[in-house]
Amino acid sequence: QDDNSDIWFHVDIAGQEVWASSCNMVVQDCPTRYIEQPYDKNTTDQVQLPGCPPIITRPEWGARQPKQPWTPLPGVPSYMFIHHGAGGECFDQHSCMEKVRAYQNYHMDGHGWDDIGYNFVVGEDGNAYEARGWERIGAHTKGYNTNGIAICVIGDFTSKVPNDLALNKVRQLIQCGLDNGHISHSYTLKGHRDVGSTACPGTHFYNLIQSW
Repeated sequence: QDDNSDIWFHVDIAGQEVWASSCNMVVQDCPTRYIEQPYDKNTTDQVQLPGCPPIITRPEWGARQPKQPWTPLPGVPSYMFIHHGAGGECFDQHSCMEKVRAYQNYHMDGHGWDDIGYNFVVGEDGNAYEARGWERIGAHTKGYNTNGIAICVIGDFTSKVPNDLALNKVRQLIQCGLDNGHISHSYTLKGHRDVGSTACPGTHFYNLIQSW
């Protein structure tokens, strides 16, 4: 505010930041319908679907913004892929959120990807964590990213299977996708090793999902 009682506003006009005096503009409240909502690259369209288990959202677990906006899946996926993290385990929400953030950092900084690659991550704390969500192309299974959804369970399941909390959450997520039209009813369940040169999701876990 200057000596003549003018008020100066720092505003953005057509992408240019400028200062404008109140004597040259009219200031009033905007009707709510005219307020443009900012685009948040860190939020999927809709992750918490009817009849589905609670999902820890990206803001809740402290996700970084993706480098680029996500690309929508071109259609309803025909494949569900099961992965494991092949590293340390976690049994409480705080530890599991740290693991999910570590996965994202590894994918973005180590691989140079735009974001964490999976659609969802599940911990042995019994929680599901939103990664790319239901409607976005992931970076999880080469050759199938545009026609598949991937769930990664935190831990190494080479010589054991995930606990019941994690297993139940994975099955609930799959049913959620089916019930809400995000997975084809004629979908095929596969382990990552079925389509790539990898031990993922671990031998014991892979053997278990053959009976699902």
